[in-house]
Amino acid sequence: QVQLVESGGGLVQAGGSLRLSCAASRRTFGVYSMGWFRQAPGKEREFVAAISWSGVSTDYADSVKGRFTISRDNAKNTVTLQMNSLKPEDTAVYYCAAAPRSPPPRQQNQYDYWGQGTQVTVSS
Repeated sequence: QVQLVESGGGLVQAGGSLRLSCAASRRTFGVYSMGWFRQAPGKEREFVAAISWSGVSTDYADSVKGRFTISRDNAKNTVTLQMNSLKPEDTAVYYCAAAPRSPPPRQQNQYDYWGQGTQVTVSS
């Protein structure tokens, strides 16, 4: 069992930045691929970014490529999502998730553990 807790969400103006963090409870965090997903009001949850267990491989949705950066610190059992140049359309609840497989998947059904989510609101 892996428990995930997100933090760092909030309200920011368009063009601003936020840094989301996800803390994992398990010592074997380092064997999991980690992903970030988001769900906007009235929309389905969608893939944002993912990172391999080693941190070497990353993947991004086209909508965030060049603006968001995913990273991880296996010694601290954390994964972060640095979000720059935020747009109103980035407004959503952001979730981190853990997948015991590699390469890091985009499909939600490949992730076994999920956090409760953190709200990100970008005002225009």
